[in-house]
Amino acid sequence: MGMMEGSSPTTMAPLLLRNLLTTLFIYADKSVVNIAEKYKLLELIRYTLIAAFLFLLRILPSFFPSLLNPIPQNPTTKTTDNNYVPTGDSGISRALSQLLSIVNDIPVSSRKYEVVRSLAEKLLDENNREGSEALREVNRKVLSLAFDRTLTQLEAAVVEQGGHEDRAGDGGSGSGPVEYSLSWVLKVVRRFGISKKSPVGMNGLEPCSGEKLAAELLWLAQKLVACGCAEEAVSKWAVASNLAWLGLWAQPRLQGSLVKISAFLFKQAKNLGLYEIEESKKEQRRQTKKKMLLSWLPLLCRASNGTDVPILSMSERVELERVLEESIEMLEQEEDQEQVLSLWLHHFTHCPSSDWPNLHASYTRWCNASRKLLVLQ
Repeated sequence: MGMMEGSSPTTMAPLLLRNLLTTLFIYADKSVVNIAEKYKLLELIRYTLIAAFLFLLRILPSFFPSLLNPIPQNPTTKTTDNNYVPTGDSGISRALSQLLSIVNDIPVSSRKYEVVRSLAEKLLDENNREGSEALREVNRKVLSLAFDRTLTQLEAAVVEQGGHEDRAGDGGSGSGPVEYSLSWVLKVVRRFGISKKSPVGMNGLEPCSGEKLAAELLWLAQKLVACGCAEEAVSKWAVASNLAWLGLWAQPRLQGSLVKISAFLFKQAKNLGLYEIEESKKEQRRQTKKKMLLSWLPLLCRASNGTDVPILSMSERVELERVLEESIEMLEQEEDQEQVLSLWLHHFTHCPSSDWPNLHASYTRWCNASRKLLVLQ
């Protein structure tokens, strides 16, 4: 609800258009990917369409300025000349909004970065300790807006930093010619598709790296969980399918950061709706988990898991596999489980550099359940 409150049709229309185009394109791409792999001409056409689509996504903000800063305007929102938007009807709300915006935009190399971030963290923690519902709501709103803003910037950074062109043949998460073609697509997008008003570095500061933005997104997610708003962070990450798709060809360190965010939020998502009584809300939670799995399982399978410094420790990987298995079991509907597990199997088997996450046990259970269901019918 946070992003929808106070949003006008003019503000929401471009966002809805963008999400609709992305959803339709990804659905169409999944439909032709297997056929395209068999015919070189179709594969070339597919990559050309991918390049054209990513180019469209990058120039769309030029026609709809609201996409550059998706923070809703309302009577209590003030915009300053420094391009941050303090929000809320209280001083503490506006102060937190300003601090989180500065944290988002200021380079880590700045000696002021840690000072500003520590102050923001101190105010958030103090609001939580007060035990006031009003202060908890302040935290939720400013963190939710900061999460959305950082997510938008991170998506732009993934495109700007590019894919694996420096990893061809190094045993990365790609697959030879496909890897090369996709890196070519991202090169084209970066060269011709970057809007003059890129959301990265809008305030005249040096552009923020994807790793920095991802680290801050994880921090914001942790803060949302701390103030009892885990579902808000999970829901936003579950529908970030465009970022998840671009992340498949991101640089290794950035992929690692995305995996860490996903691992944290998958753990938070596991228990959502577990004790919910109302069936409609339970179904809503199940759909959120399904979206989360469909969006981010491919990245978990294909991301570079690190050699010198693994993204996740062995125990963390085992724990996350268990969380994924439980989340799939909670989908309940056989069709939903099949959709998730078939997606996992495709990416798991087509990535030669990784054998994680291994959901073989879940796949076997689903096959057994499907066999029994057919016999009973």
